[in-house]
Amino acid sequence: MRRKAGQVAGRALRRWLVLVCCAVLLAGCAGTTVVQGRATSMLFDPDRVGGLPVTEGHSGMRPDAPAPSRGAENSDGGQIDNLTLLAIDDIEDFWSHNYSGGSLPGAFAPVGTLVSFNSDKSPGLDICGENTFGLTNAFYCFNDDLMAWDRGVAIPVAAQYFGQMGVVGVMAHEYGHSVQAQAGLVDHATTPVLVSEQQADCFAGVYLRWVAAGNSPRFELSTGEGLNYVLAGLIYIRDPLMTKLDAVLTGNEHGSALDRVSAFQIGFSGNVDQCAAIDMSDIKKRRGDLPNFLDSDLSGDAESGNSAITTDLLNDVMTALAPIYSPTNPPSLSTDAQDCPDAKASPPASYCPSTNTIVVDLPALKALGAAKNENDEQQLLQGDNTAISVITSRYALAVQHEKGLAVDTPVAAMRTGCLTGVGQARMAEPGQPITLSAGDTDEAISGLLTNGLAASDVNGTLLPAGFSRILAYRSGLQGDAAQCYQRFGESG
Repeated sequence: MRRKAGQVAGRALRRWLVLVCCAVLLAGCAGTTVVQGRATSMLFDPDRVGGLPVTEGHSGMRPDAPAPSRGAENSDGGQIDNLTLLAIDDIEDFWSHNYSGGSLPGAFAPVGTLVSFNSDKSPGLDICGENTFGLTNAFYCFNDDLMAWDRGVAIPVAAQYFGQMGVVGVMAHEYGHSVQAQAGLVDHATTPVLVSEQQADCFAGVYLRWVAAGNSPRFELSTGEGLNYVLAGLIYIRDPLMTKLDAVLTGNEHGSALDRVSAFQIGFSGNVDQCAAIDMSDIKKRRGDLPNFLDSDLSGDAESGNSAITTDLLNDVMTALAPIYSPTNPPSLSTDAQDCPDAKASPPASYCPSTNTIVVDLPALKALGAAKNENDEQQLLQGDNTAISVITSRYALAVQHEKGLAVDTPVAAMRTGCLTGVGQARMAEPGQPITLSAGDTDEAISGLLTNGLAASDVNGTLLPAGFSRILAYRSGLQGDAAQCYQRFGESG
């Protein structure tokens, strides 16, 4: 967040796949109360994810899964390569039946060469013009029709912290690049890297929905916690924050967490035609006026945009939200604990309808808004907007209550997430007492996955699936309040 005055502390950049412990936060949500309910369409139904029922249970390799049918050059024959090769079998099984005509012309052919390597081993292999020593990654090489993965660091870390389906998701993304190549969707001389990456994220979503629907003979994926881990992996591999100049010099933008999750959700809830249609125009439309790059300070270094959570900051937030939502009777803010006769507390921020008050546990909200990232704190991303998005959601509940809408239902939770997105998109506009900065929506999305409060009802009751919470928020970022009320009406 940026305030009209004041300086903010810097934030370090980080590289992909440093050892982290995001699983602790995700698992911590398991004991939270969830409710069942209905919305006005299958896409925005709190009981469903991409049209599928919200499910819990096993995610990963099926107990009766067959052995991999393909081998890899330089493989050590271990469990990591076995899992990766089985994932490739499954992905090829999917595309052999779902690659056809229309947006994917021609006939499907499996990737020609598969290579396993250990990035910790020197001198490494020379693959596609790169030496694999220190190359903690998985990739598809267009010119050689070759897919390779690091069995030493990258894939084991993905499996440890994002589960077996996190690994499958990584390989599904890389295989998406092969699908692009076969269909002629990208020109590597002219197509922006961001477009190529967004299409691949989307293709991965299409495939993983097939798995979640129970069609895979090799893997299972629950649409609750199992899908949460896949989404956490997408958040983790987001681009580091940078200035516009840094982005131009790098020339290799892969996408923010919002970009990557959005593309994945398009695929999971849609089809291959929608993935193939992704271009810069589509990406810019989804981004809207949201900030993508950090500002530079007087020395040219990037400012982080992260502010400490204080009473003054919260008052600025309340001042900014009043004209955005335009309630007749704006809610008040209190940092003193108080009883509420008609709603349960949802710390660190609660809304009490009878008193029209947003009650904040300031120390707890400060902790939620403290800047942390994976390699420093061993948890998924959080920052000031993880906290401010929760405050925004409690304000959105006050607006719904004033309109006489129920605020204690699953539909209300979806509508709250949507209205929170609307409020946050408006906070990106200049001239506000407090405005969004680059990375703020990523912090909100991470919070929606790990604590979920920005898309919860007045009692803090969460929507069952992190996918749905993020989808509701995204629909608000890209829409307006009228769309939120239409999509999440009480009659559905």
